[in-house]
Amino acid sequence: MAKNAAISLSDYRAELPHEAIELLGAIRDWNNVQLAIEEDTIWLKGFTEEQAIAAEIRQLPGLVLYTLRDGLLFRKDALVPAKKMRSALLWSPLEKALRLSWPSFNHNYFGIHEQVAVQLVQRDEEQTAFALSAPLKEIRSTILHTPKFKLDLLQWTLAGDRALILGTPLLAFPGQTYWKRDGHLLPSGLDFEFKNMSPLLQQKYNPDQSNWLLWHTDGSYLAIPKTMIKKLSLSSLRLTENIY
Repeated sequence: MAKNAAISLSDYRAELPHEAIELLGAIRDWNNVQLAIEEDTIWLKGFTEEQAIAAEIRQLPGLVLYTLRDGLLFRKDALVPAKKMRSALLWSPLEKALRLSWPSFNHNYFGIHEQVAVQLVQRDEEQTAFALSAPLKEIRSTILHTPKFKLDLLQWTLAGDRALILGTPLLAFPGQTYWKRDGHLLPSGLDFEFKNMSPLLQQKYNPDQSNWLLWHTDGSYLAIPKTMIKKLSLSSLRLTENIY
């Protein structure tokens, strides 16, 4: 009996530039298709053979369709692979992922159905720590023994009832560290579930870029006005402790 050479649903991969995400509305009802974000690239998978040659797909600008064999991506009729498929992508149903683009918000009112649930997930990528949150007293005891030239590289402000230190290189303060992305401060080791959320959340919550958005592990955030950030020094810490 001849072996069935038909391509299964999981063997198709489509690659297209990130800016084309606004054009995916034409296929958002393809419930079998999934989407993942890699840097400036969108990946799609799960097509049927009929969908792979449909006009809705062929009309997407910059789209390249591959077949996946043994972890390698082949263009149509090619004998040599074009590239290796990355294995650590976070896939999500297409309809769910496209809800994040928010194409028609009323900017004067965000209703119940327009609320976006933000989730932070573990990432393997290593990021440079840019900020750190710690109790005021622990910060003060550390900088008592820190040379001034090292402190001059850092700034700080209050974030709730804790000190938030910003700058690089950070000193060996005890506390929670954060890395920066597009004006967000994200807990080290975590990132948005969908990377394309980053500029969209800035557009929604920080359109004038006047704040740092400090994210907690539960998906909530605290807006930190940049005007409240000052140079790190023992005197400024003591003054704040006296006030509070």
